Amino acid sequence: MDAEDVAGIYAREIDYLERFVQLGVASGRLISVSFPEDPPDDAGDEHELLDRIERYCDGIAEDDFADVEVGLTVPTGERNVLETLRGVGYGDQVSVEQLAKMTPTLDSDDEQDVITVREALAENPLPVVFPDHRVRDGPSALPPQVEQRLRSLEDL
Repeated sequence: MDAEDVAGIYAREIDYLERFVQLGVASGRLISVSFPEDPPDDAGDEHELLDRIERYCDGIAEDDFADVEVGLTVPTGERNVLETLRGVGYGDQVSVEQLAKMTPTLDSDDEQDVITVREALAENPLPVVFPDHRVRDGPSALPPQVEQRLRSLEDL
């Protein structure tokens, strides 16, 4: 099967997170990441990205997931923030203001641009791949327990 034909819901329990990680994939692109207590019965558990997330959570691999093909359906301003956030590497952290400064289309002195950053973080459809846990003073789309575990994993 061609990677472009891959679609579906995949989920696996990750011991370190004490939760399932669930992926939504369409046309070979990641479209959602969530952390349900129980995944759908028809979710598959074999996906290369789940393997990578498990190795990352086990401390085996410092993965930034920058090569993961994504399919984002968010407003352009939020997309720019998330794409910039993707460049914040494993073990690094930034503030909301720094992220606004790093995003080419935004002005950190503009209140609306800072709101755009906060909205992008809060509504992030692909946490971990767009690592909102690396923004120390911003909202996160991750469940609080998962956010704290990922921050602890990376010594943030």
